[in-house]
Amino acid sequence: MKRLTTEAAFQETIKSDKPVIIKFYADWCPDCKRLDMFIGDIMDEFNQYAWYEINSDEVEGIAQKYDVMGIPSILIFQNGEKKAHQHSAYTKTPESVREFLEQQLG
Repeated sequence: MKRLTTEAAFQETIKSDKPVIIKFYADWCPDCKRLDMFIGDIMDEFNQYAWYEINSDEVEGIAQKYDVMGIPSILIFQNGEKKAHQHSAYTKTPESVREFLEQQLG
């Protein structure tokens, strides 16, 4: 998963004409560490998509701009628009993340 460290890199990434998946996280977040334990297998299943992560503490204001109220959150962007958002409460199991991606991406 490629890490985005600036808002400029984030904005450039979400302009893609193909869907991109972005995980919002923070280093102090225990649920983020739990997600990291199983996200690799899900990335393998959905490997036709580009995966990125952004630390919402390091890139100030980015979480608020895209209504990320809790972390981890998984957002899907395409052509500069947010297409889908899985909020933190629903990112706790591999099944819930997989179901979200299947619903949104097919």
